[in-house]
Amino acid sequence: MNKLIELRDIKKYYQVGTVEVRALRGVDLDITENEYISIMGPSGSGKSTLMNIIGCLDTPTFGAYSLGNNNVHQMEDDELAAIRNKMIGFVFQTFNLLPRANALHNVELPLIYSGMPVDQRKEKAKEALEKVGLADRMNHKPSEMSGGQRQRVAVARALVNDPSIILADEPTGNLDSKTGVEIMQLLDDLHSAGNTIVVVTHEKEIAEHAHRIIQILDGQVAEDRKTGRA
Repeated sequence: MNKLIELRDIKKYYQVGTVEVRALRGVDLDITENEYISIMGPSGSGKSTLMNIIGCLDTPTFGAYSLGNNNVHQMEDDELAAIRNKMIGFVFQTFNLLPRANALHNVELPLIYSGMPVDQRKEKAKEALEKVGLADRMNHKPSEMSGGQRQRVAVARALVNDPSIILADEPTGNLDSKTGVEIMQLLDDLHSAGNTIVVVTHEKEIAEHAHRIIQILDGQVAEDRKTGRA
């Protein structure tokens, strides 16, 4: 498999008042195409900062980050936005859906930003909703759907641009356990279909869906192990 992500000596420092917070202290990490990885760690460990850097939502203070053939650490904000829209699909704990827009329009949004023609983007949005089992909910607004259905809309939105990587941040955090199992099964199926999946979680049972678990502690990789699921 081709290498998709390469992080080398990634450090991220923040200034909070007069105090320098060292959120990441030299992270090395490689992720290949079609890997299924979970990133775990307690609150304050640096896992969210690492997710933000992998997702091109933030840049490192020091170190090098390559995503595909792109040297992300050298990019300006507008270049990062273009890479995010083209290569990364996000699934958030809080769904992040537009409340007044129906499922179809919520899924269309990344395609609107990429400038795709109306007919083409509607067709792609329909296909993405069909993939997550919501063909019959396309015209429903978030308030007319269950939490699990909303998260499926969010997964469809993450898929619609055919991204290189799906980045899921605590994807079951706002769901009951039964619905959480369904969402993780959906991510398992997407991985089986060829998608690269990175799940950020503090829950061991969620992390164990992945084939590889990266444990972050005090801003460094404390453990990198296979789960035996591959």
